[in-house]
Amino acid sequence: MYRAVARTIAAALAAAALATAAPAVTATAVGTSTDTFYTYDGSTPLSSLAPGTVLKTRTLAYHLLGVPTPVQAVQLLFRTTDAQGRPSAGVTTVVRGLGSDGSKAVSYQSFYDSLNPADGPSRAIAGGLTLGGAIPNAEALLVVPLVLQGYDVVIPDTEGQSADFAAGPEYGTTTLDSIRAVSASPATGMNADTRFGLLGYSGGAIATNWAAALAPGYAPDVNRRLVGFAEGGLLVDPAHNLKYVDGGVVWTGVIPMAIIGVARAYDLDLTPYLSDYGKQVYAKMQGASIVNALGQYPGLTWKKLAKPEYADANSVPPFLAAVNKINLGSAATPTVPGYIAQGNAGVLEGTFSNLPGIGTGDGVMVAGDVRALARQYCATGNGRIAYQQYDLLSHLGATVPWAPTAIGYLNDRFAGKAAPSDCGRIPGGNSLAPEQPVPPGR
Repeated sequence: MYRAVARTIAAALAAAALATAAPAVTATAVGTSTDTFYTYDGSTPLSSLAPGTVLKTRTLAYHLLGVPTPVQAVQLLFRTTDAQGRPSAGVTTVVRGLGSDGSKAVSYQSFYDSLNPADGPSRAIAGGLTLGGAIPNAEALLVVPLVLQGYDVVIPDTEGQSADFAAGPEYGTTTLDSIRAVSASPATGMNADTRFGLLGYSGGAIATNWAAALAPGYAPDVNRRLVGFAEGGLLVDPAHNLKYVDGGVVWTGVIPMAIIGVARAYDLDLTPYLSDYGKQVYAKMQGASIVNALGQYPGLTWKKLAKPEYADANSVPPFLAAVNKINLGSAATPTVPGYIAQGNAGVLEGTFSNLPGIGTGDGVMVAGDVRALARQYCATGNGRIAYQQYDLLSHLGATVPWAPTAIGYLNDRFAGKAAPSDCGRIPGGNSLAPEQPVPPGR
């Protein structure tokens, strides 16, 4: 079955190559920062509306690199909840499956990883063209195989409309409320009985896992319809990741991106803790995407960004409190089966770190953290966790085997097959306990 999925992906690659060979067109107001679809202008306060309430609906052509295709997409503006529990408006996109009857859908969480709202998948699908938006354009290669297999595919803008990069709880609530919205909208063909699988890699894995973890408490109506989740390259304990990539070659740009994203999500002013150089980088990257960050800051460290007395990130109280809130190790255990994959050859992407208590990873994500989370789920009531570690593959390389395996895993869950389990066989990992404060200057 996995070979068949792989062949489908190969066919999708060929189709996308043909589609993107067409001449590029100039983006219109649709999908750009001037697009009024993204603004809630109703008279009823958002706080008076239930999460998942549909606020606006539109149908448009699915665009690849700004070029409209014959495929139609439905986009919804809906009420959701931000990282601080406040009502907000989110956006999601639906692509109907081939021959779909609305009974099964996959919520695909994009790894667009950006601090710029213009890079969101909904804007790329609507025709917007940005450098960071190239990522959701490329992810059409993952959407096409699902559509061809008859799944309705839902693609939420997981980071919200202010692009709160790395704010996991907000990723999760947005994903869950997106499912509520598409299930309530007559325009999507789905309903309250539609079953869903969750799928995502890297930044998309953040949203996938947080959605699975939050669903039992935040959205039990959605949780009862989830068949499972499949993810790879997962961020678990951000404090560990900052130390892991510190001083690396390729992924060090995520350090300022994470600082900005967390500060934005939780309304923090971290500039008093930054050095002059740190303030320059902080200002420069306010709208950066991962495309801007990869390989742009080789050798960057937290110490270079912070004032000398804050050389240990744990000495910055507001930042410490925020990163502890987005540690998946402190979140609830999902109640649905899950497949978690993780690379562990980070040296291939210029991350050579192997610190005590953190260890190695795929270049940006810490393998020991992911193993610890999988073991934690097994130990706290979810014995249907499959875990796979690619010791010879890095973060980017692991996507190749992960994609067909993850899709195959969800196919089996929709088919009602018993979920595999690696509980009892997953090697030990790191402590996921909350970070503890240290005094400045230590």
